[in-house]
Amino acid sequence: MDASTTTVMIADKTGHTTLQLTQQETVDKVAGLEGAWVFAGDRMVQPTELAETNWDTVGTVRIVPGLVGGE
Repeated sequence: MDASTTTVMIADKTGHTTLQLTQQETVDKVAGLEGAWVFAGDRMVQPTELAETNWDTVGTVRIVPGLVGGE
C-alpha cells in the first residue's frame, strides 16, 4: 500500500465526516467500525477487498452504518 489518498466519507447519526486518508488509514478505520458497510466508488466491498483495491482508481470511499431490518 502506498501513501496516495482518497476522499473517505464516514456517515453517522449526526451526518457525515469527510477525510483524506491513505489506503492503510482507511482499512484501519473500517476495522474499528464493526458492522459498517463500505462502498468503494459505487460498489459495496468487504474490508479485505478494500485492502487489495488499486487505490489510484478507487474514487470516493463511503462508510455507513449497516442497516438492520426487523419488525
